[in-house]
Amino acid sequence: MRIVISGASGLIGTHLSATLRGTGHQVVTLVRRKPSTPTEFQWDPAAHRLDPSALDGADAVINLSGAGIGDRPWTKHRITELFTSRLSATQTLTQAMDKLDAPPRTFISQSASGYYGDSGPAQLQETASPGSTILARLCLEWEAAAHQAPPAVRVVTPRMGIVLNRSGGALGRLLPLIRLGVGGPLGNGRQYWPWITLPDVSAAFVFLASSAIRGPVNVCAPEQADVNTLTAVVASAFHRPAIFRVPAPALRLVLGKLADELLLPSQRMEPAVLEAAGFQWQHPSLGQAAAWLAGR
Repeated sequence: MRIVISGASGLIGTHLSATLRGTGHQVVTLVRRKPSTPTEFQWDPAAHRLDPSALDGADAVINLSGAGIGDRPWTKHRITELFTSRLSATQTLTQAMDKLDAPPRTFISQSASGYYGDSGPAQLQETASPGSTILARLCLEWEAAAHQAPPAVRVVTPRMGIVLNRSGGALGRLLPLIRLGVGGPLGNGRQYWPWITLPDVSAAFVFLASSAIRGPVNVCAPEQADVNTLTAVVASAFHRPAIFRVPAPALRLVLGKLADELLLPSQRMEPAVLEAAGFQWQHPSLGQAAAWLAGR
């Protein structure tokens, strides 16, 4: 397949691009700088500029563009940037598709588990209602923008869980502390974090690109875990304790809105669509994922 990727320089995009190329697919990337290879096309999503020919002949377009959710405090300016970076990129892609006589067959546009807000211990399949947090509203608008693609395009909106990786990613700051034996749960630890390893994320995107699935898809592992369990299992894989809890007030003091939007909400997400379609995880259990994180 010929697959166009936006946001290919990020954690998921880099791994996904390598996975696709390694399995024989042609990968075209959208870049903001001047292209340096024939497989790069320049675009400016903030200005809604993209030559539609960049998407011509593509079997699928994968949209991973957007400012980092957790890498800066959530000031009013940053919240606006989170919205505009995602909506502008998604709209630029759908507008370019609309100008083609034969648009790509598939548009996979990333969303997030934050769609569900803070849902406590409730089981969340893809049919669950959106939450009421800022992140939930962002995901709702992000997904709606993706569905502005031409009617002939199959639209998939993967709601991403927390991506576990050996370096970087959601646990990028926590893993070094766990390795030193000074990591631990955040808040009361009873909130559920939907998780998935980076190799399984890439495999899921490849699976979605070649399937007939459309609409929202919960991209997470089938085994569910609250933060107490997740940190304990990961720490155990490194033969370390996980006893240094960071209370919610301290998180709010340091991180402000980010704590209540990203770290303290509970989303007990279930990958119902992927399971029904027969997707096979490389790391379906938390124990397997933790062993992989520890290099075993």
